[in-house]
Parts: sequence; C-alpha cells; structure tokens
Amino acid sequence: MAASSIDARQHSPLYTNEIIIFVPSNSYSRKVKIDNHNKLHLKDVKAIGILKIKGHSPSLPLIQGGMAVGISLDRLSAAVANAGGIGVIGTAGIGMTVEGFASNFRQASIEGLINVIRKAREKSKGILGVNIMVALTNYRDMVVTALKEKIDLIISGAGLPLDLPSYLKPDSSTAVVPIVSSLKSARVIFRRWFGKFGYVPDAFIVEGPKAGGHLGYGIEDLDSEESSLEKTVPEIREFSDFIAKEYGREVPIIAAGGIFDREDVQKMFRLGATGVQVGTAFIATQECDADIRFKQALIDAKKEDITIIKSPVGMPGRAIRNAFVRDVEAGNKKPFTCVYHCIRTCNFREAPYCIAEALMNACRGDLQNGFAFTGSEGYRIEEISTVKEVIERLF
Repeated sequence: MAASSIDARQHSPLYTNEIIIFVPSNSYSRKVKIDNHNKLHLKDVKAIGILKIKGHSPSLPLIQGGMAVGISLDRLSAAVANAGGIGVIGTAGIGMTVEGFASNFRQASIEGLINVIRKAREKSKGILGVNIMVALTNYRDMVVTALKEKIDLIISGAGLPLDLPSYLKPDSSTAVVPIVSSLKSARVIFRRWFGKFGYVPDAFIVEGPKAGGHLGYGIEDLDSEESSLEKTVPEIREFSDFIAKEYGREVPIIAAGGIFDREDVQKMFRLGATGVQVGTAFIATQECDADIRFKQALIDAKKEDITIIKSPVGMPGRAIRNAFVRDVEAGNKKPFTCVYHCIRTCNFREAPYCIAEALMNACRGDLQNGFAFTGSEGYRIEEISTVKEVIERLF
C-alpha cells in the first residue's frame, strides 16, 4: 500500500506503535512512528528493505562485498546467501586456488571460478553473485564463465564496465550491477548501456571512500565531502528516480563503504539507499574463507593501524599497516617474478612487490609476506563471530 493510504489516526498518539509503510517507487519500506499530531516520521527510524534486482529478491536488503584473492569464496558467499542476503564471490586471484596455477594462470582462473561457484551452489540455494574488476586482464573470461555458470549477479567496478551488457543473452536471468563512486560515473554508465545496448543497469552500488581494498578515488578525495556517501547516495537516488519516471525501470541504490552496524544501515536508508553492501564486517566470521591468522590481524588492529597505501596497480588502497607495509613504505622492494599480469594497470616491471602474491599470502595466514585489506571500520571488530551475528548487528 502507498504511504498516502495510511490513516495515522487509528494508531496510538504516543511514540510506542510502529507500522510498516511500503514505498513501491523506491522498492523499500520503512518502519515509522506516529506522533501526537498524527504525522508520520521517517527520518529517525529503522528501515526495512525490500530489495529486488532483476527478479532476484533477497529477504534482507544486503549484499556481501566480494572480497578478492581468497577472502570471499564459496564458504562465506554461501553462508550469507543462506542467511537471506546476496553472497558474493571475489574473482580476482581466484586462479590461485587451483593447483599448478602458475603454469597457465588464465586457464586456472576459469577453472577456479567454476569450482568456487559450483561449491557455493552445493552449499546454498540462495542468491549468489560474483565481483569482477574491470581492471582484470582476464575480465572477459571471468564474465563469460560466470554467465555460463548462470550466476545470479555480476557486480563490476575498479573501472567503468561500459560494455558489460554486451555479454548477456536476451533470456539471461543474470543481473549486471556496476559499482560507481559518483553521479557522473552513474550517468556515463547509464547513457552507454541504454544508448548502445538498450539496457538499464539492474542496480547501482554506490561505493564510498570508507571502503576497504582498492578505492575508486584519488588520495586527495578520500576525505572530501564531495566523495562521501552522504553526498553521493542522495544524488544517485535522485538519478534513479529520474530513470524510473522516464524509462519505467526501477534501479535500486546499494550503499557501500564503512557500513558496520544498524545505525549505519539506517542512515543509508534515510539517505535514499534501497540496500547496503557490507564486506569488512564479514571477515572475522567463522564462515569467512580466509585463514584464522588473517582474521586475527583484523581483531588486533587499532584505528591508527588502518592506513592508505599506494598499490602497484595505480590505485590507493585501505589496509592494516604491518611490518610488510612499513617495509614497502620505507622503500624496500620485495623481489618477485610476475607470472600473472592479472591487473591491466599494474606496472609489474617497476612494482616494489606483487600485490596478488602479497594478498594471497595474507589470506593464507602469512602476514610476514603480505598484508590485509580492510574498510575504515575494521578496527571495531573485536572477536570471531558468525555471519548470523554480523547480520543481527546490521539489522
């Protein structure tokens, strides 16, 4: 029912009763309170999401962030999907899960993705997605493989996925969701997709500068108000409403970056988000695919340990400063031979270390020869928990 059809007078005049209002135009509902003037208050209350992405409707308005190089594989993604969210497999470096990958990393990556998707499917009948970085040298392989495996969602960022709809067949049920950091990038993608392919994005993930891992911002923009979710989510919400009005298609807005608890989720809904994407909060869970020592690094981290690094791929990244990071900051190189050339923008001939190896070492628990990526709120994690417990903190 529409908000206008609610008769506030039939409810208590006190701030004690709560009702649910469904707002079809934005594809979400809100639990609201009635004051003694029979006015509906939307801004200081809990949001209840109704998220629908190309026919895929999770019971929670939640996407688990796809954390690459071994962090979110079949175990974590399946656990989140089973809990009612959308579980996401990180594809960068997935070939490193295959024995003998160094001899043919491209083929190993295809096999690795097939293996992980199928294992996740064995564990869950829920909604599963993959995160595929545009910057990957094997981007096409990953997209084509995911589609062959009939994955529910393809999420794509670290560059503008301008041609992503070209891979879809007319009867494909796979949703394609770009990650954007600004209204400008959302507009560019929409115009390209609709103009060239007649395709409207199935959702926008709006990733802010508090996210973990590689960031779609210049270092100078990370603390800028212009880059904040408080600025970008309402802007892209308005653009989404324009698309709905002019083109007849709802485009959900998923807020991402720095979301840790219920207060953060509610704030994003008040800004106009339809759902949230959460990554870091799921790392220190029993179900996360990373080694226990990786999870412990996050638990042990203090706020001042979280820093911005200059990644060999040419993008800033948010990570936990450890001995490895300090060594690199001091100008010391870590000799390596590149057998992957996995990221187009990586200058592997001059890079001080191989980021793929460093991240996989860390994932496997070797923090002496690697480091952990984290979001800005990673220091708030205090113990090993479960996917269920994280979701209870969020909703």
